[in-house]
Amino acid sequence: MLSERDFQISPIVQESMMHNTKALQNLQSLSASLFGISAGILGLESYSGFLFYIFFSLLTSFLIYLFRVAAAPNSSPKGYKDNKGTGNGLGSGVGGVKKYFRSGFEFWAGGIMNGFAGFVLTWTLFYGLVRA
Repeated sequence: MLSERDFQISPIVQESMMHNTKALQNLQSLSASLFGISAGILGLESYSGFLFYIFFSLLTSFLIYLFRVAAAPNSSPKGYKDNKGTGNGLGSGVGGVKKYFRSGFEFWAGGIMNGFAGFVLTWTLFYGLVRA
């Protein structure tokens, strides 16, 4: 169990970060399947389908960032300084992403890797159903 001093030294709780990561992965997997359904119904093929997926995956990450990460109130302890010496408690990374997730790459591009199989599966299924 972490003590009060440990939380003052490193106020980021690993259990909360794991919960945030799991919730983000669930949302990205679900949205990847929905993007696959959309791409299949629209009849997208080849590069246009993959670009559709990449664009909407990044859009989803941006919307999560905009409404959940950037909109979150600054709840850092008083006097907390991140590793850049600023007092905003945002930590390193893109705009506070490291405060809630392990890395910026995991937040911005992790959904592209995690949901790719579900996207391709639903894309080919619905493409085949619509074009049959």
